[in-house]
Amino acid sequence: MKTRAEVAPLILSLGLAGFVVMADNWVVSPIVPAIARDIGASAVRTAVLITAYMLPFAIFQLLYGPLADRYGKLRVLRFTLVGFTAAAGLTALGTSLTDLSIYRALTGAFAAATMPVSMALIGDTVRMEERQAAIGSFLGISFLGQGLSMGIGGAIAYLLNWRGVFIAYAAISAVITFLLILRSRGLADPGSPHAEVLAPYRWLLTQGRSLRTYLVVFAEGTLIGGGFSYLGAFLSHQFGLDNLAIGATMTAFGLAAIIGGRKSGAVAGRIGRRRTLVGGLLLAAIGDGLIFLFGGTFAAVVLSIALLGAGFMFAHSTLLTLATEFAARARGTAMSLVAFFLMGGGAIGTALGGRFLEAASYGAFFGLWAALLLGLAAFALVGVSDTLPATMQPTVRPEAAGMSHRP
Repeated sequence: MKTRAEVAPLILSLGLAGFVVMADNWVVSPIVPAIARDIGASAVRTAVLITAYMLPFAIFQLLYGPLADRYGKLRVLRFTLVGFTAAAGLTALGTSLTDLSIYRALTGAFAAATMPVSMALIGDTVRMEERQAAIGSFLGISFLGQGLSMGIGGAIAYLLNWRGVFIAYAAISAVITFLLILRSRGLADPGSPHAEVLAPYRWLLTQGRSLRTYLVVFAEGTLIGGGFSYLGAFLSHQFGLDNLAIGATMTAFGLAAIIGGRKSGAVAGRIGRRRTLVGGLLLAAIGDGLIFLFGGTFAAVVLSIALLGAGFMFAHSTLLTLATEFAARARGTAMSLVAFFLMGGGAIGTALGGRFLEAASYGAFFGLWAALLLGLAAFALVGVSDTLPATMQPTVRPEAAGMSHRP
């Protein structure tokens, strides 16, 4: 195990890879009308490109964890980043809804590896006492990409065209892939050829403590991720902002996430991980509550977006740090479950939020989400443990499932 300072260049490279992947996650939404006009399809039909990306992105999360455990995390990251770069470049060449859907599906399939495998690699590399700070730094850089995605996409599409967005992403990804290969030279990347695929998943989902943690991740994705999906629409509805202004405003989320990520390890060291988790969820609840109470005041909304970013990072970096110890020799699998539940929760939260907003106001939506976050904080306070007890052992063969015998 190394110190965070020793692997800082690697963490930065991983964070930049996460940045471009998370930015790509959301970039299609603001440029759907431009794509639709260019290929002669309706905007409603063209929106299938979002689904074409998100489905393989969610499903392949579960595949890359076991692959990384078996063949090596750096090997999987290098391969998938090359594939992501190529798929993004192909998207820029698409001429019909069919081939664009195929290219976006490929992009989502390759992009799915970056977040879970990177976090598992950090878990393998950084010693426990500094791991949350390292994970927080990685997540902060990555989710800045999510916060800036709509602004980046809108600005490039405005200055060039929608194809320029994917050309730019492919070029950025190519540079980041080169940096990752350069920064990871000499770093041990042992795989486990005998690692099983299903046994670690089965074990992780049948242990009470790990299952409760994954449920909190799912609810976190539903409430924070699902709420984030409608912040841009709310800003447009309430203040009439265009895509560029929305992206600039949403930067508050990414910047606060970076700050929260850098501070979360130190905070957890002082007050404990469970309290850090609960505090993060409470910050997010306050953020949604501010929109409910003062949604007509722009400054209050910017503050609420920042609180959501900081709250998410305090909560999620804590959950990830705990999850890195669920299965020390199968961290890829453990991290894949975290990513799967987070993205799955975000998808369901977005769908439920859309249904709710068809019949209610944005204020009511964010007020309800704030109340639900308070409930989640209460559940986390009693349901999530700071550490794993010595009795948390696998019931399958440890050498096959890749499970840790450490507390």
